[in-house]
Amino acid sequence: MKVFVLALCGVVATAHAENWPQWRGPRLDGTSAEKNVPVDWSATSNVVWKTALPGLGHASPIVFGDKVFTVSALPETQERVMLCLDRKSGNIAWQQSVIQSPFEKKHSLNSHASSTPACDGERVFVAFLDRTEMVVAAYDLSGKRQWLVRPGKFSSMHGFCSSPILFKDKVIVNGDHDGDGYMVALDRKTGRELWRIYRPNKTRSYCVPLIRDINGRTQMVLTGSKCTTSYDPNNGRLHWIMDGPTEQFVASPVFSEKDDLVVITSGYPEYHTLAIKADGHGKVGAEKVAWRTIKGAVYVPSPIIEGDYFLIISEGGVAHCFETKTGKILWQERMGTHHASLVSANGLVYFLNDNGVMNVVKPGAQFERVAQNEIGEKCFPSPAISNGQLFIRGEKHLFCIGAAKP
Repeated sequence: MKVFVLALCGVVATAHAENWPQWRGPRLDGTSAEKNVPVDWSATSNVVWKTALPGLGHASPIVFGDKVFTVSALPETQERVMLCLDRKSGNIAWQQSVIQSPFEKKHSLNSHASSTPACDGERVFVAFLDRTEMVVAAYDLSGKRQWLVRPGKFSSMHGFCSSPILFKDKVIVNGDHDGDGYMVALDRKTGRELWRIYRPNKTRSYCVPLIRDINGRTQMVLTGSKCTTSYDPNNGRLHWIMDGPTEQFVASPVFSEKDDLVVITSGYPEYHTLAIKADGHGKVGAEKVAWRTIKGAVYVPSPIIEGDYFLIISEGGVAHCFETKTGKILWQERMGTHHASLVSANGLVYFLNDNGVMNVVKPGAQFERVAQNEIGEKCFPSPAISNGQLFIRGEKHLFCIGAAKP
């Protein structure tokens, strides 16, 4: 399964190192296959480099080969820019202005550069809001623009966040908003539209879909706009749709291959966590729900599945560990106000709270904190993991965390 997903994403990987090419990494679920990821660090120890970033943004860093990419918004000029850093030194290799237009209205906890870019090793893709239109652009690795398209309108009182993801020859973006919602697949080389999904219910959501080979079908599972849906990412055709369980969603779905369950969490105005059997066709309902709970359900941070366990943390900072198969809650623990999504490596789960404190936890029947580290800056973006290093974006700097230098 992992090899299949890596191939879809155009990721070059070995048994020892992976790129982190898009939102939530090579499998779109926050997991890393690496074994040598740091566990202990501070603002002054095990920091390979620390680079000041221009402007502001909540987009996560991505990593491909010797390059690190992220985006930022510059209040002085109202530009939204793409940044490329040298992975070895942390120096900014180039900065390109994608759009320059008035900043959109947003939620106080959002930013004007919240969409994480994606990279296929030849191009890097990014999405922003230009007044009332979504803009998706592609650049080569030297920073030269290859194309820019406007897939559709976008309206939301909370601002914009639609991170592009990669599948085969496609860049896929989600346009759920307070209007005629859509999802589009664009050709990576040209930006030409390959398919378009018309979404129901005209309700804003900010989810990135999960793509997996489930029950003999390639499924792109998306929560948002008052429903949970599965599409074929090859052509945009619907596999199945389930109403609810609420109106608005932010957290991305995850999948347990061992238990054959898609697990989702939401949202607003009601909070739910559901484990879904993804073998349906057309309209499905409660018969496909393996388990459901409102305890521990969250709105913003995306959860993770590690081994037999489903882990999650609320914006208020209460973490829960569930048995994925049954939905049984094994423990809960407070970890501080939290908006970053969870990542994992070598059987450990990394919780990065808003104050820049990273709790490293070993999932299991009992709570076990392996380490607690402070970076010294507020942090909203989710971390990236690549080639034995952690990349953490703070309020002002991007940090590369690695083994201590000799």
